[in-house]
Amino acid sequence: MKKIHLLFMLLSAPLFAQKKPNIVLILADDMGYSDIGLMGSEIKTPNLDLLGKNGVLFTQFYNAGRCCPSRAALLTGMYPHQAGMGLMVTTKPYDNGKTFAPYQGFLNRETPTIAEELRKHGYQTFMSGKWHVGEQQEEWPNQRGFDHYFGLISGATSYYEVLSNRQLIEDNKKYIPSDQFYMTDAISDKAIAYLKSANSKNPFFLYVAYTAPHWPLHAPENLINQYRKTYQKGWERLREERFARQKKMGLLPSAGQLPDLDPDVARFDTLKNPSSYIDKMATYAAMMQIMDEGIGRIMQEVKASGEWNNTIFVFLSDNGACHELLDDRAAKDLGEAGYQKSLSTPVGAKGSYTTYGKEWASAGNTPFRMYKHWMHEGGISTPLIIHFPKLITKGFRTNQVGHIMDLFPTLLDIGKINPSKPVQGKSLLPILKQKTREEHPFIAWEHQGNRAIREGDWKLVWDNNLKKWELYNLKNDRIEAHDLATKLPDKRLDLINKYTQWAQNIGVK
Repeated sequence: MKKIHLLFMLLSAPLFAQKKPNIVLILADDMGYSDIGLMGSEIKTPNLDLLGKNGVLFTQFYNAGRCCPSRAALLTGMYPHQAGMGLMVTTKPYDNGKTFAPYQGFLNRETPTIAEELRKHGYQTFMSGKWHVGEQQEEWPNQRGFDHYFGLISGATSYYEVLSNRQLIEDNKKYIPSDQFYMTDAISDKAIAYLKSANSKNPFFLYVAYTAPHWPLHAPENLINQYRKTYQKGWERLREERFARQKKMGLLPSAGQLPDLDPDVARFDTLKNPSSYIDKMATYAAMMQIMDEGIGRIMQEVKASGEWNNTIFVFLSDNGACHELLDDRAAKDLGEAGYQKSLSTPVGAKGSYTTYGKEWASAGNTPFRMYKHWMHEGGISTPLIIHFPKLITKGFRTNQVGHIMDLFPTLLDIGKINPSKPVQGKSLLPILKQKTREEHPFIAWEHQGNRAIREGDWKLVWDNNLKKWELYNLKNDRIEAHDLATKLPDKRLDLINKYTQWAQNIGVK
């Protein structure tokens, strides 16, 4: 009888064990909270909008506020300081006698990367795009778990060429771009080439880390032209229009009105020559559109391979919109002659080197305050899209809170893989199953003296300009318009104490 039962089990079982899900993890660079259509934007992002409509859209998801810390948390499932990236990447070799480990400037060897973990379980691991978590070759992607890598080791460069102080590589070797090179297209093309090369018998992990829409602002003239008329209205009007769409979509039920515009931002109607500002935002929008088109091509390749239903797509940004200006940086990157030439080169063209500043960034982060590297909502908020047809059969939106370090355990959890070492992140899988996830006791941030802690609906944030703690109830006031620190001193003190203990535990300076 036992033999008959065993024979029946063997005959009824699949010939091969079910393949683990493929993963396409896409990270945008310096994208604002409202920069895709799904979040209120006028920019053409149909592919991301489709993924969000048919997947799960997280409206209260956080990154780490800056490129290097966010990438470290994404790759390791840890707070940035625990992974060695409390500040920014360093070009110097690690000297244990002089360097403080939480700020060492490259990934800690004690924290495995997601690529290292997945490769142990049969995954093919590919990366195309920006690394920015280790400048020395022993810390490059091929040495941290990726079978194949193409991209920019450093933080930013021209989209048309590689500046002399930057490293564009493929599998540990210098990559020489052609005359037709454009960074975003190159990242998409190489991602697709990796998918074509993948062995269909094994699952793949593809990490696509775009440099777009990070400065310098570069895009083809024909695409820039398509957007110029749109931005003649200026940043105040753009911000209002995006907010109106967000309200209509029900994205921000607690936000009754827009907070005041940053007082450092000029009124658009007072500008003597607004054309250059219009060109900047038009170029930025074109860069976003090109990235979305590349994502669309990656989606089509996955469909063509027959792997669509078994592939997880994840999309988010590494920080909020960028306020930075580039005068000093441009002179350093281009040299004095190149910098002088850039001043007379049209925005978006090869040889130009500029960004769009606080003016347009204030609209990019609609409706939130502040920008990249601040810990206010404008610095750390990102839309998160997770699309996985096998699990998510009907798209929905969630306001459950998550942090970028949660993606590491989530992707392992979906694949039924246990991490080799405990991680700080918590799996989002219950949310994907439309359940309520047990929250982190709190989540916290620190970068360049900017600090914050969120516990439930309460957020304490340090304003590094005013040098004071501010307290907000995000359920009632997501836009951080009403500081309750003086009205609720006990809550303020309680969160200060919890932040202080957290900071001591992970080695914040």
